[in-house]
Amino acid sequence: MNRVLDKVCIVTGSAQGIGRAIVETYAAEGAKMIIAVDMQEASYNESNIRAVTLDTTDKEGVISLIKSVWDEFGRLDVIVNNAGITRDALCNKMTDDNWDLVMDVNLKAPHYIIAAATPYLMEQGSGSIINLSSVSGVYGNIGQLNYAASKAGLIGMTKTWTKELSRKGAKIRCNCIAPGYVETPMIKTVPEEIIEKIKNKILFKELVQPIDVAYAALYLASEESRFITGQTLEISGGWLM
Repeated sequence: MNRVLDKVCIVTGSAQGIGRAIVETYAAEGAKMIIAVDMQEASYNESNIRAVTLDTTDKEGVISLIKSVWDEFGRLDVIVNNAGITRDALCNKMTDDNWDLVMDVNLKAPHYIIAAATPYLMEQGSGSIINLSSVSGVYGNIGQLNYAASKAGLIGMTKTWTKELSRKGAKIRCNCIAPGYVETPMIKTVPEEIIEKIKNKILFKELVQPIDVAYAALYLASEESRFITGQTLEISGGWLM
């Protein structure tokens, strides 16, 4: 199926892991163009993927990117705010620098992107915004005060964008995906014994794969989810149930 046929998409944090899986899935499902944004340089074989190297905390850079996409294609159908980082520590050992860095990347950058895109989305009258939160933002997690706060904040921002962007009848949908523990390069630094403990708390006894999250992002970008907005979809294999 071509679930995102001819759609113009922006995906941040796209060089590896979940972001790359989303980009490649959209490309296979008929997107006209996916602007794959990451701080790291990346390359893709597909002709409908364009890699852009950008730090999404660079407000002016974000504004310029959004404008350039609109000027070239005259539309912007899907925005996936996937870029995110962790800087873990217990609350009494959390440094101001690590607090600020996580908030800048995980919260401020999505705000810059949606603020820049809002005039174009409102003119278009449609679009799908997909924000990658986390189960840590839903349930909290030891040693992740900054990360959990940022991901919980993203859920709150999602609900606010949902209301703001539909005020004038625009069909602009905004949803969150809250993955559990995903097998990505980010988790490879976690000791194996900790990974096994995590798996034992998952009903399916294995980690989420990036493609599992990508399929959810595909659904939320497609017309099949046209009446779903303001929701948070957990992809965790039953973690903590």
